[in-house]
Amino acid sequence: MDFIENIEWSVLMTNAGIIILKLLGIIIAFLIVKAIGNKVIRKMFNRLQERENISNGRALTLHSLTLNIFSYVLIFIFIVMIFQVFNYNVSALIAGAGVVGLAIGFGAQGLVSDVVTGFFLLLEKQIDVEDYVTVAGFDGIVEQVGLRTTQIRGFDGTLHYVPNREITNVSNHSRGNMRALVDIGISYDDDIDKAISVLQDVCDKLSTEDENIVEGPNVLGVQALGSSDVVIRVLAKTKNMEQWAVERNLRKAIKEAFDANEIEIPYPHQVNVEKK
Repeated sequence: MDFIENIEWSVLMTNAGIIILKLLGIIIAFLIVKAIGNKVIRKMFNRLQERENISNGRALTLHSLTLNIFSYVLIFIFIVMIFQVFNYNVSALIAGAGVVGLAIGFGAQGLVSDVVTGFFLLLEKQIDVEDYVTVAGFDGIVEQVGLRTTQIRGFDGTLHYVPNREITNVSNHSRGNMRALVDIGISYDDDIDKAISVLQDVCDKLSTEDENIVEGPNVLGVQALGSSDVVIRVLAKTKNMEQWAVERNLRKAIKEAFDANEIEIPYPHQVNVEKK
């Protein structure tokens, strides 16, 4: 009796060892295939970008999506192989999963909506990685466009995960040239024509020095009459994502030119009244 039990125990341990070896082999194969697949996909999109002259943002978007799909397929194959190791009927498992999926289909409408919306976002090229966009109430730079969520990095550093179904309107600020707009106020006592002439000289000089300026800058004229200043507007067209740098350069150059020409930029004055 003990001899039979020892044999059964030995067979059990042998089977367990075989299963463990199979699992280790599957895990190692999974990691190797994933690493090789990621490398092949990266090289493929690098070559595609060079040959087809695809923009960097578009290439990154398609690269990210392809990696997502590849990961989902690889994980599914990995799970099927794990079940096969334990001698589960995979076809029955898939059929059962289909029945369960049908049962919870109504609860997964949001997920389906995410995938469909993500597909059309990519198909219509509404947004790409590295675009500056406003979607679902968030402003920021697109870091990843997936089938389920879109990741947007806010300017304060926060990473927003936006479900694709919530992207009902897209404002893409990175298509075409951007605008650099500066409103500058001068005192009512200053000569408006002189201030406009000084501003235009600054604009002409900056247009030859700043390679990020595509058109202008130009002085549009008096924009508003404030309570203590006359507001003059300056406008330029710039390369994508360079509008803020151009605006900063404009303000600095305008301030220096106004100081040199004794043109005052008004600021609120606080008057202290002493009570008797």
